[in-house]
Amino acid sequence: MGMSVSAGGSGRGGRGHRRRGRHHGLMSEINVTPFVDVMLVLLIIFMVAAPLMTVGVPIDLPETAAKALNSETQPITISINQAGQIHIQETEIPIDEVVAKLGAIAKAGYEERIYVRGDKTADYGTVMKVMARIQAAGYNKIGLVTLQEQDQ
Repeated sequence: MGMSVSAGGSGRGGRGHRRRGRHHGLMSEINVTPFVDVMLVLLIIFMVAAPLMTVGVPIDLPETAAKALNSETQPITISINQAGQIHIQETEIPIDEVVAKLGAIAKAGYEERIYVRGDKTADYGTVMKVMARIQAAGYNKIGLVTLQEQDQ
C-alpha cells in the first residue's frame, strides 16, 4: 500500500505556508506610543520646573493693580531683601558697587532696562538709595516690580 506526501505539508502544494510568511514580514509603521509617553513626562517636568526658574533671591513683593509690561529682552534685576541686602540677578553686592556692576553687565549701555524688586518689608530708604544711584549713573529705564492684586 502506498502513501503520497506533498512537498509543502499544507495540502495545497506549500503555497499557504509561504503566503502567511509574507504577512509577518517587517513592519514599516512607527509606533508613537513611547514618543507620546516621553513627551508627557517632559511636559510634566517643565510644568513643575518653570516656577523655579525665576530670580533666585526670595522676595515678598507688594501687590498693586498695575498691568504687566511686555519685554522683548531679559532685563537686569536688582533685588533688595528684608535685611537690606542688595542682589544684582542672584549675586549679592554692597550698595557702593551697584553702578560699577551695572556698567559691567549692561549690554545695551544706558538704554538697558533695569527692574528693582524690593521686599514689602524692606527699608524704603534703602530701595530709594539704590534707585537714586542707578539713575545718577545715567540709567533711565528703571521699573519697580510688584505682584498683581488678587480680588478677595
